[in-house]
Amino acid sequence: MSDPKKDVAPEPDLVEEDDEEALPEADEAAAIQIDEAAGSLAAGRDAVVHAIKQAPSRPGVYRMIDGRGDVLYVGKAKNIKKRIAAYARPTGLDTRIERMIAQTRTLEFVVTRTETEALLLEANLIKRLRPRFNVTLRDDKSFPYILITSDHWAPQILKHRGARSRPGQYYGPFASVWAVNRTVNALQRAFLLRSCSDPFFESRTRPCLLYQIKRCSAPCTKEIEFGDYAALVREANAFLSGRSKTVKDQLAAAMEEASTALDFEHAAIYRDRLAALSAIQSQQGINPRTVEEADVFAVHQQGGFTGVEVFFFRTGQNWGNRAYFPKADKSLGPGEVLSAFLAQFYDDKPPPRLILISHAIEDRALLAEALATKSGHKVEISLPQRGEKKDLIAHALANAREALGRKLAETSSQQRLLHQLAETFGLPRPPRRIEVYDNSHIQGSNAVGAMIVAGPEGFRKKDYRKFNIRSTELTPGDDFAMMREVLERRFKRLMAEAPPQPIPPVDPAIALTLPIALPVEEGDESPWPDLVVIDGGLGQLNAAREVLAGLGAEVPLAAIAKGPDRDAGRETFFLPGRDSFKLPPRDPVLYFVERLRDEAHRFAVGSHRTRRARDMREAGLQEIAGIGPTRKRALLHHFGTLKAIERAAVTDLMQVEGISAETARRIYEFFHEGAA
Repeated sequence: MSDPKKDVAPEPDLVEEDDEEALPEADEAAAIQIDEAAGSLAAGRDAVVHAIKQAPSRPGVYRMIDGRGDVLYVGKAKNIKKRIAAYARPTGLDTRIERMIAQTRTLEFVVTRTETEALLLEANLIKRLRPRFNVTLRDDKSFPYILITSDHWAPQILKHRGARSRPGQYYGPFASVWAVNRTVNALQRAFLLRSCSDPFFESRTRPCLLYQIKRCSAPCTKEIEFGDYAALVREANAFLSGRSKTVKDQLAAAMEEASTALDFEHAAIYRDRLAALSAIQSQQGINPRTVEEADVFAVHQQGGFTGVEVFFFRTGQNWGNRAYFPKADKSLGPGEVLSAFLAQFYDDKPPPRLILISHAIEDRALLAEALATKSGHKVEISLPQRGEKKDLIAHALANAREALGRKLAETSSQQRLLHQLAETFGLPRPPRRIEVYDNSHIQGSNAVGAMIVAGPEGFRKKDYRKFNIRSTELTPGDDFAMMREVLERRFKRLMAEAPPQPIPPVDPAIALTLPIALPVEEGDESPWPDLVVIDGGLGQLNAAREVLAGLGAEVPLAAIAKGPDRDAGRETFFLPGRDSFKLPPRDPVLYFVERLRDEAHRFAVGSHRTRRARDMREAGLQEIAGIGPTRKRALLHHFGTLKAIERAAVTDLMQVEGISAETARRIYEFFHEGAA
């Protein structure tokens, strides 16, 4: 019989690289006291006992819900009633589970046909609901693949992410977009396949630059015959399918044959292609001989933290690695953390036929069965003890140790900066969420407001937001009014979705004086900022104060004004109720706030330029004299995209049917600000 305590223990919170680190001990103490005030353990047990009477004795998933309707925990069970009953025990539960039960006010159940289905449903619900006491893998990005299309007579090679809806051969996953781009570039040099879009391909009348730099064979203008291009496609598919040695041997033989025949031009082409293939394999590092397709997971723990390194091997080649850093209770071993990690990792990713792990996990057979059911092929989860597979685990473990060491060093430095920032700005605690706002426009046109977010883990780009300025009553260039609109829209929505919850002081040493909903548990993040930074001076600060006061939102504010001649290092800071001040030129806090300000400016300017370029391209052709629907369609058919029309020379524009020299000149001048 299994240990009930072990069965019901919520898994550690899990985040990808660059996510939040563990709370300081003082914060943990505050969180415990706050939770005791927020919920009664007796009331939670009563809710559990009441739910036991209604719980089915079948496989399924249960959700524990607090008084506000938020899901606290999602769990699976072979028998829901027995699993729920374990929570009602009067003793033997650890502090973490007791805190969860104390906040529970109701439970909901979903029955499944098998425990395997329950495991898959649990992973899906955790991903969607992000319960506070569950593992939460916040990396929602799918891994990139390489696609060689098959829906055109001249197949295209390109990077692909998302659903595999386009016909063709998919190769991956790759650990990063950088790895895919590097490999695609090398494959273009090796096999000379086109990467352009179909409309661009169809509109070509002469080879593009890629042909000139020997990265495409230019099938668009018939510089290569159909049969020869098809042979290149077959070679590329063979190489990516694992038959790299055969392909290289064939190219070496062709190079030797051309050299013998004194055809040194073709011999040089084969030589360059071989060099490109060798470059791909040399950049991939370790390439196993006996492992065709596998994902390798290695776990390393140090100082109460955990690092998980994942390597991807496909067709006998190393296609990259990525590090994750699970948040886990210090009492949990590496196997327990890894078990919690795997189900969510493969929730939205196709598993390979072999998964190699560094530590034993519970329910290994059940997880393998669930992944096989989802993928449609057999999946083996193996703990290798010898041979090359064991060497792969050792290599991954070494990378996990190095990645965790770097993460701990970066986190320590970031935490020190946040402590210094809190002291400088008079905050009651180091901020976990900092929001920085900036505007960008040209004389009021295409005005965009931008918000970037930073915290203990660095920049949180998934939380960035842009605000297209909507008000038609603003005076063009009125930065104060733009900032008011941005802040009003941001905090009005925040007030509606997550009203601030005052937290009673629990100890004078760690009192939380801000009337906002601060996170009190590892992995539980509040959408409310601990500090709002405005790019501007006293006027911008006062405008922000008026908006927040009108909404009843009390948030610490600061404004940073550029120095004389916009010199970095001479900025002036404005805080409510304090005189303006400057920081010493080499102060680490000054550098930190400058980085935040510069990132907000970069994001705002980039958003403005994107909007301006889109508006120009969408409306631009219609504003040019002599361009109506017919000529617009002809231009788009010839060039494929509006961006290509913008880049075209006058002579290229004149190649389009119905476009005269004068009309081509007008189009060119429109996109090039009157250039001749």
